Amino acid sequence: MFLLIFLMLCVGVASWLLFMWAVRSGQYEDVEGPKYRMLDDDGEKKPRKPQNPLP
Repeated sequence: MFLLIFLMLCVGVASWLLFMWAVRSGQYEDVEGPKYRMLDDDGEKKPRKPQNPLP
């Protein structure tokens, strides 16, 4: 029983350390940007014409 408690404490500490690493490395820095970035207009791109059009 004490082994399970020890293992769960180890898992909890490892999860906390992983979360702290993610925060410090900037993983959660800009969560709103990507959804607005895809809406930015990059200019009109012309569709490519097929190389061998069918007659």
